[in-house]
Amino acid sequence: MSEHNWEDKSEHEWRELLGDEAYYVLREKGTERPFSGKYLSCDKEGIYRCAGCGQKLFDANHQFDAHCGWPSFDKAIQGSVDYVKDASHGMIRTEILCSRCGGHLGHVFDDGPTETGQRYCVNSLAMRHEDDE
Repeated sequence: MSEHNWEDKSEHEWRELLGDEAYYVLREKGTERPFSGKYLSCDKEGIYRCAGCGQKLFDANHQFDAHCGWPSFDKAIQGSVDYVKDASHGMIRTEILCSRCGGHLGHVFDDGPTETGQRYCVNSLAMRHEDDE
């Protein structure tokens, strides 16, 4: 996507850019239904980017099947994700946000099966694979 001042974008502009479903996830911190996301299977190579601003987020080489219902990665591209304590829904989790536009991506957990021990649980609606752009 072209250069933008992401902080100055109005909610109306975000909704027009993203559409209703992606707006709900990225801007309202929603969650897509489990096992419904476009990127659930680990069959692509390349880079996943933020659906809001296009920033590189995850390399497909770090995707794995966590059987949790959402695309999972064991590591984010350095500097691409901000981490925020999330105490909603009666639990403590770590929310992950795009470091460029602040879009809600999902959560990260310390129960990953790889050497990183991380499981980035990401909404498909929050990202785009570079082949789909």
